[in-house]
Parts: sequence; structure tokens; C-alpha cells
Amino acid sequence: MYKNFIIACGTLLIMTGCGSLDSEYQLVQNEQSTSKEEVAVKKGSMEYHILPQDRLKVVFYRDPQQSAEVSTQELGQEMNNGGILVNSAGYITLPLIGKVKVAGLTQTEAADRITQRLRKYLNSPSVYVEVLNKRIYVLGEVNKPGVVKLDKEKMTLFEAIAFSGDLTDNAVRDNIVIVSNDPQKGLVMRSIDLTNFQKMRYASLMLRPNDIVYVQPDGWKEFRVKSNNFTAPFETITKIAAPFVTLKYLDE
Repeated sequence: MYKNFIIACGTLLIMTGCGSLDSEYQLVQNEQSTSKEEVAVKKGSMEYHILPQDRLKVVFYRDPQQSAEVSTQELGQEMNNGGILVNSAGYITLPLIGKVKVAGLTQTEAADRITQRLRKYLNSPSVYVEVLNKRIYVLGEVNKPGVVKLDKEKMTLFEAIAFSGDLTDNAVRDNIVIVSNDPQKGLVMRSIDLTNFQKMRYASLMLRPNDIVYVQPDGWKEFRVKSNNFTAPFETITKIAAPFVTLKYLDE
């Protein structure tokens, strides 16, 4: 009786686990949203545009020959080592010139705008602007999922995977999902097949700041997860019933 019960449970487990490999365990499963649309690479298209809530490093470079009212002991003056927060309206506040709108500008454009304002107060000013919080998010079947910080304008998918400790053995390599926030289109999703060199396009492999890379798990991992969820109650029942089965066996 007990043996038949175990066999029945095993059969039901196999039927349940193999019935569907597209369960809620996997994210972003909508095939229509993971389009094969290529990302255009144009001059300046990959340059980051400042967003509200970004933190900026702003450095003033000044002419050391200017009047005594400005210190000449240092050529550069850095504004706040932790970065200046761009407020929700897209402005930052700086000494002398006050509020400056920088949201929507590239780092170079923001530096030029601040430089123009400073020319009213300083001789030959020069400004350096850098976004400090540029990053990419890597989720799913990588060995070190999390945030990958960017110290440049862009990164390839291969670099992001390398920084995340490479793919796990359970990773789906022919359908890696990338979610980007396009200023014109909103959220855009595309999938990359890393197993077919002929299908790869350099433009599609490029990642922008704030992109999300999701590496999906394969069917075997899903099967194991579903199997554990299904068998957990039966394992408990088996542990409870084991002493009684042993006693009955000894009695016989």
C-alpha cells in the first residue's frame, strides 16, 4: 500500500513538472514585447542624457590670473564630493549662478550651459560635468546579479555579463532580454541570441545606462523548483508516516 502511494506520487510529480515549462517562475514571457528590433547607432545617440534624481560631479576650472576676489591657490573647485542632486524639476543649484536646468542635456551640453553662465563672474571659466550614478541592472541566471556601475557612456552585453560573474549553467543563452527606457517610445524590450554569431548585431549588444538585462532560467531549473514545491507536503507526510511504517514492518 505504502509502495503504491509513493509510485502514484512520483507519477503525478512527473506529469505536473513536465506539463508546462512556461510558468510564472520566468519573468517577461510576453513574446510580442521581446521584439527583434535593432537599436540604431548614430553619432551621439549613445551619449547619456541627464535625468531628474541623477547625481552630478561638477568641477570648475578657473584662470589663475584672475582678480584677487577669487582664490588662485587651486585651479579646480569641486562642488560636493557626493555629487549634486538634480531635483525633480531637472535643476541644480551652484554658487554664483544659482539654479541651472540640466535635465535632458548630455554631460557636455550641461558643462557648456554652466560655463556660459559663469562667464558673467569669472575670467575664462571651464566646467567639467559627470553623472555619478550611471549603472546597468543584471538579473536572473548570472553568478552575481545586481548593479553594474558605469564609468563610461555605454557597455556591451558581454561586458555586463562578465562583471556579473558570467552566466550560470541554468541560463537560457539564446533569449536574453534587455529592457530599455527610450525617451520617445517608453519601455522597449529586445532579445539577444548569444548562441548564433550570424544573428548578432553590434548595435543590439550595446547597453545604455539604466538598462535592465534579464537572463532567463532554462526548463530544468523550473522543473526542479516546481518539483520542490510539489513534493514538500509529501516529504512532510512521509517523515510523519515513516515510524509507523517501520513498526508495521517489524510486526510482520
